[in-house]
Amino acid sequence: MTQNPGSPTPRVVLLDIEGTTLPVAFVHKVLFPYARAHLPALLVQQHDNPVVVQALAETAQLAPGVPAAEQLERWMDTDAKVAPLKSLQGLCWEQGYRQGELVADLYADVVPTLQAWKAAGLTLAVYSSGSEAAQKLIYGYTEQGDVTPLFSAFFDLKVGGKRESASYRAIVQQAGWVAADVLFLSDVVAELEAAEQAGLQVCQIARPEDGTVCGVRHRVAASLPQAARLFGLPEGA
Repeated sequence: MTQNPGSPTPRVVLLDIEGTTLPVAFVHKVLFPYARAHLPALLVQQHDNPVVVQALAETAQLAPGVPAAEQLERWMDTDAKVAPLKSLQGLCWEQGYRQGELVADLYADVVPTLQAWKAAGLTLAVYSSGSEAAQKLIYGYTEQGDVTPLFSAFFDLKVGGKRESASYRAIVQQAGWVAADVLFLSDVVAELEAAEQAGLQVCQIARPEDGTVCGVRHRVAASLPQAARLFGLPEGA
């Protein structure tokens, strides 16, 4: 399948992380367990950290009368996409990355393709439910080194949920982009639908290793180079 007639060649690529550039297993089998194990101690050791103070205050607002530790456990049990949990998880991961206990293992095609896109003049950005800080840690501590300089912007739940079209409109407005020039890559069909409603071009990344279920309405690629071919972008080395 080739690029849709009439669609401009993307000038911006907005990327999801989990299931798109990073294996789902790394998040669920490495990052989440690490945060669960280290969060109780972090709440004690960094009780005066403004990030912790704010996260706990937000937790109290969202779950009045429930002990914060108990509510955080509940959210972790259901992988809830709530800002205070994401902020606290990000602090745990920061500690792990800086201590050398965590290293992100991106899919092999990711860095070469992103480098090719960057060299071709495309703007690269990230939109993930993980906090902006957590996103920068993932890309700052990879097997390939620090690749954060490849990205021009990082967006998280502060702009809204990933299944809401208003979130993508907010991103485009904040960044000063033209919606039709933006290609959003994600493994989640509901996110692609929301982005498409906001006028973005979209493509599902269905990694065989993750067992992603392909949608039927959107173009699908098994890797970033395949997505590049679909949209007339350079494929990288």
